[in-house]
Amino acid sequence: MKLSIGVVKPCSSYKHLVFATTSTTTPSVKQIYTTSLAAKNPKFSWSSVEYDSLTQSVKLGKNWMEYQGSNNWEGLLDPLDDNLRTEILRYGQFVEAAYRSFDFDPSSPTFATCKYPRNSLLTRSGIGETGYKMTKNLRATAGVQLPSWVDRAPSWVSTRSSWIGYVAVCQDKEEIARLGRRDVVIAFRGTATCLEWLENLRANLTSLPDDLARDRDNHVNKKCRPMVESGFLSLYTSRTDTCHSLQEMVREEISRIVEMYGDEPLSFTITGHSLGAALAKITAYDINSSFSNAPMVTVISFGGPRVGNRSFRYQLERSGTKILRIVNSDDLITKVPGFVIDNSEVANKQAVNVAGIPSWLQKRVEDTHWLYADVGKELRLCSRDSPYLGNVNVATCHELSTYLHLVHGFVSSKCPFRASARSV
Repeated sequence: MKLSIGVVKPCSSYKHLVFATTSTTTPSVKQIYTTSLAAKNPKFSWSSVEYDSLTQSVKLGKNWMEYQGSNNWEGLLDPLDDNLRTEILRYGQFVEAAYRSFDFDPSSPTFATCKYPRNSLLTRSGIGETGYKMTKNLRATAGVQLPSWVDRAPSWVSTRSSWIGYVAVCQDKEEIARLGRRDVVIAFRGTATCLEWLENLRANLTSLPDDLARDRDNHVNKKCRPMVESGFLSLYTSRTDTCHSLQEMVREEISRIVEMYGDEPLSFTITGHSLGAALAKITAYDINSSFSNAPMVTVISFGGPRVGNRSFRYQLERSGTKILRIVNSDDLITKVPGFVIDNSEVANKQAVNVAGIPSWLQKRVEDTHWLYADVGKELRLCSRDSPYLGNVNVATCHELSTYLHLVHGFVSSKCPFRASARSV
């Protein structure tokens, strides 16, 4: 599929950035149940030379906390600050590396594993010299119960544990100086296996286990416990006899990193797309719940679904976790699951204002396990604003490549797309 020029006229009153996207023919989708569209559509994929031009152009220095969300990105989103744009795209590349490194081929004996060794994953995935060193592979395990007939199905159908992402620590001295601190990235890919798809469908809310749901405020209504989507929590906490849970892997690695680098400026940046965006929020919640000495924790999420209830959001905010939620208004995944409450509400209020629900249904909805709350600061984009996205559909609206293209081109709500954000 070649990109066709749309009818939207880009805004010309904006300076040119050195970063340009590329257009190629999209490969065909062979197995939709095991394929991430973001991984199979390289039309906006960037070379290492172009990636390096990003990191060389921005020196954050003492202002790094502002770009990590210390002030909730006030004044940086509309119009979109160039430095913040660069950081968002940079973290998006770490997610793209997770997609490129995953074996999507169900006929392969290494299906659902990482294709590259740990010491060369970042370079072999094609995102260039990052200055980071990968320190930990991460796996997620599905806890959903399978019917008996699955024993007769191909092995890829019942793949329970799969490689979901990685931890990487900035080691390059020049990059640390540019960033103003030593940064730790946790990157997650989106849904890829059959059991991950099944977990996504378990959309009712469930209470966090006791080791995650630590009550920081005694005055909070005990009945209003933090709750998250059942399937996402299952992927984070489930384990097998031979594979630790994602939660255990994260906690072990974070503990090691804090002990090793805790005496210097340090940040944790958790980033992911789709399912990975949901897991990023739960991971951030867990880190701030488990480590009293945790450094600044920031989430950069792309195309993420809803994750938890208003108490989950409230506790995230109270912990100081900063979340930048990048949303394509044409992406249906960002509008599910469940109902969503008015974002002006807070966790310890009794009244609930549910968007689009008549008043006589308010109480009934509140009593269900389908009442979600959007979390974090939102950067809202729109596929229709890009003059380079022809034939926009449900699938392309959700792709990571589309999100990075839109971030690259977005200027402001008054000038949604740069004239210089071209496709070549």
